[in-house]
Amino acid sequence: MSEKHSHNHSHSHNVVPANINKAFVIGIILNLLYVIIQVVIGFRINSLSLLSDAGHNFLDVAGLGLSMIAFKLMQSKTTEKYTYGYRKASILISLLNAVILLISIGAIGYEAIFRFANPQPIPGITIAIIASIGIVINGVSAFLFFKDKEKDINIKSAFLHLLSDALVSSGLILGGIIIYYTHWFWIDPLLSIIICLVIIASMWRLLKDSLRLSLDGVPENTDFDTIKAAALKISGINSIHHIHIWAISTTENAMTAHLVINEDVSPEQLQVIKMQFRHQMEHENIHHITLETEYSNCENFNC
Repeated sequence: MSEKHSHNHSHSHNVVPANINKAFVIGIILNLLYVIIQVVIGFRINSLSLLSDAGHNFLDVAGLGLSMIAFKLMQSKTTEKYTYGYRKASILISLLNAVILLISIGAIGYEAIFRFANPQPIPGITIAIIASIGIVINGVSAFLFFKDKEKDINIKSAFLHLLSDALVSSGLILGGIIIYYTHWFWIDPLLSIIICLVIIASMWRLLKDSLRLSLDGVPENTDFDTIKAAALKISGINSIHHIHIWAISTTENAMTAHLVINEDVSPEQLQVIKMQFRHQMEHENIHHITLETEYSNCENFNC
């Protein structure tokens, strides 16, 4: 029997969440104002914890700006040289965000260790007041991204960073109160180290996910066994092999695969099978699909 091949390309573009640019702009403005307040007061009262948190918040502002740029690039048109446009830039930017945070940890941690040996007297009540402002600003900013945080890794990154900032501010309030009543000035560098640990906790998964996606690893929550099982449930499919899954951007996934079809399947039935398979893959958040079909009686398995 002659060899039979069929190629199918399915393309469906995920839409960037509505009003997300507005959320980024508001978040950037609010947090930039807070950074300015922290820097001015931090230098005035010589508080490393406030200055450390200001550095952390400034990096978050930079991250919000980079993420907003990423969404703009995701909407870029395709060209002959860049057939996916600049969608991949959103993954690279999420990786850059994680690396920037990692660098900040080293700088803050180094200064904190030095301050332990030379604690400086600081007004604890001032730290608590400034941190209270931070809880409000970071809480409002995080809320702007809450609804869409599971739709994109950059949105999730923004939400987690802002939420961690709010938690850090809570710690600063407590530390400021302790310093005010006890004059334990070593609490200030201790809070800086705690900030470093919070940053590590908030960025570790982001770094891991971004690195995997930049290396064309299989996106999170996508499982080969689940895909194979979904394919074999469709009547007419004998097996599936040569599966490749990767991320085009932080919101779009792509896939190529070979479907081995039972030899008694007609061309009309084949179209129905491919349609059913595409529908199943949409539930796995895979919308860019290229399929090759081959019949089970083909002597060469790779025919």
